[in-house]
Amino acid sequence: MTKRVLVVDDEMDVRTFISTLLDSNGYKAVVAENGEQGWAKFLEKKPDLVTLDVMMPKESGIKMYRSIKTDPAHAGVPVLVISGLARKTFLHSQKVLDKFKNQQVPQPEGYIEKPPEPEELLTEVKRIIG
Repeated sequence: MTKRVLVVDDEMDVRTFISTLLDSNGYKAVVAENGEQGWAKFLEKKPDLVTLDVMMPKESGIKMYRSIKTDPAHAGVPVLVISGLARKTFLHSQKVLDKFKNQQVPQPEGYIEKPPEPEELLTEVKRIIG
């Protein structure tokens, strides 16, 4: 069965790049342009993986991440963060860590800095969901 990946990013070029790469490598990509739309599609499509930008208008990726990881029905869905923030900055930023810690949520299953390299992205997706 084809694995479904929800791609949530406010940049159209990034959404197109990731979804095309995934579709051409045996995955089924579903796209959303912000956290609000992403959450609705998450509930509707039941993805096997979410690729998630953290800084977006309307509803941030951090809020969507918390929604996924604090709901026992969805907490097992892996999240691969793809962000313009450097990995070190993201994982060590007090502001970001506080948002995670205050909600008692785990760190994401993977993290890639933008722009994602095709090989790195596919390697991470395969590592996380096969």
